[in-house]
Amino acid sequence: MRLLVFGQSGQVATELARRLPAGVSAVFLGRDRADLMDPAACAAQIQGCDAVINAAAWTAVDAAEAEEAAAKVVNGQAPTAMAERCAALGLPFLHLSTDYVFDGSGLRAFQPQDPTGPLGAYGRSKLVGEIGVRDSGARHLILRTSWVVSAHGANFVKTMLRLGASRESLNVVADQIGGPTPAAAIADALLVAAKAMADGAAGGTHHFAGAPDRSWADFAREIMAQAGLACRIEDIPTSAYPTPARRPANSRLDCTGFTEAFGIRRPDWRAGLTEILRELNA
Repeated sequence: MRLLVFGQSGQVATELARRLPAGVSAVFLGRDRADLMDPAACAAQIQGCDAVINAAAWTAVDAAEAEEAAAKVVNGQAPTAMAERCAALGLPFLHLSTDYVFDGSGLRAFQPQDPTGPLGAYGRSKLVGEIGVRDSGARHLILRTSWVVSAHGANFVKTMLRLGASRESLNVVADQIGGPTPAAAIADALLVAAKAMADGAAGGTHHFAGAPDRSWADFAREIMAQAGLACRIEDIPTSAYPTPARRPANSRLDCTGFTEAFGIRRPDWRAGLTEILRELNA
């Protein structure tokens, strides 16, 4: 199987490159070859492959508040153009999305068919991409995930390790709940789904996030414990840590449909964290 992957240095793209199974080859397109601010040029790159994965995105949540138009090009128009090209060529298109397309209300896990209602520009830009992919006519997989972490790139684990090594305590938000998701697990899930879809499987909109659901504060405590750091984590409400973009309080995602469709269960993020720390220590 030959894959074309948009993205090269991001967390998921990096793991995809590292985890390609035997019999699978991939071409990775970084910004130098595929500028997502030029959707038509990105779409023109799609050829000579069996499936396309879009692992590239505007992920600067707060910056999107001031640059929503640009975020909508990268997260909305670019994947739409990619999907339309895939539809014309009869190729499956796999696209990563986010829990931020929901409003974060309630306590139950969001199901894929639940009404969307983004709280900010980033979520709105990702929703534009979802709609465009669905309307493209391509056989597609939209995979919503949350709280992505790995040993590379900028993410919560690395921030906590850096701060925890030099401070006695840290204030961390305790009223936002979700499932931390190792980028390695997302990459594995995409590779399984890409193979299945290249062989004719249906796609759709699905959720994939780590288990069990926890608060950011609880996640931080586990990071300190596994890393052997004495830094105390103090619970604070979201209101005590204002940011330009509103964060959803409830980022729980119901992933049962993805398990049923592709046989992939929610990964235990605690085991994933152990692997991340092992790699960082190495």
